[in-house]
Amino acid sequence: MPVYKLTKKLIFPPPERADDDGLLAIGGDLSVERLVLAYSMGIFPWYSDKYPILWWSPNPRLILFPAELKVSRSLRQTIKKGIYRVTTDVAFEDVIRNCATIRRKGEEGTWITDEMIEAYIRLHQAGYAHSVEAWDGDELAGGLYGVMMGKAFFGESMFAKKSDASKVAFATYAAALAENSFELIDCQVTTAHMKRFGAREISRAEFMKRLKKAIHGSIL
Repeated sequence: MPVYKLTKKLIFPPPERADDDGLLAIGGDLSVERLVLAYSMGIFPWYSDKYPILWWSPNPRLILFPAELKVSRSLRQTIKKGIYRVTTDVAFEDVIRNCATIRRKGEEGTWITDEMIEAYIRLHQAGYAHSVEAWDGDELAGGLYGVMMGKAFFGESMFAKKSDASKVAFATYAAALAENSFELIDCQVTTAHMKRFGAREISRAEFMKRLKKAIHGSIL
């Protein structure tokens, strides 16, 4: 499949035209309008500094249906003890900057570039991007951020400075989404970490049907 080069025109090719790795398009910008369009089509940006913007629509897609959330016994005990206080949208910029600076095993650098940080702060100000914080007293111990559209939440990244802090934030938030009848949490690409929470792979075609229902309330 060819990789499409975007222009200033606010348009994306159909997600099913992505290549075998999920790469769909290159270029464009990170305006609020383009990001909103991308997420509504199941497309997300992911690239490294000094490279052009790359847009992805992987197949299969890792999805967590909130009603299928799995929380380990040890994590349930941590949550029950109230070690961390969980909030939402209290420190979005702090969360995304921490996600950018946390080093992960097997990774060099970060895909959360300064350009991405600025773009998602704008998306947060527009009401689409949200953060979840786990606090140890007044210290930000961990958290995550993502994009919300309709009854869908697109998880972007998480970080932890203290043991289980990001897990507590995610499990608490996912449980709240389940209580509010959210259709899906998009985990984008497959990781063992998210599979332990109950996430599973579905085809791109099924994801797009479920995403349409989550955003627009259409019938499958």
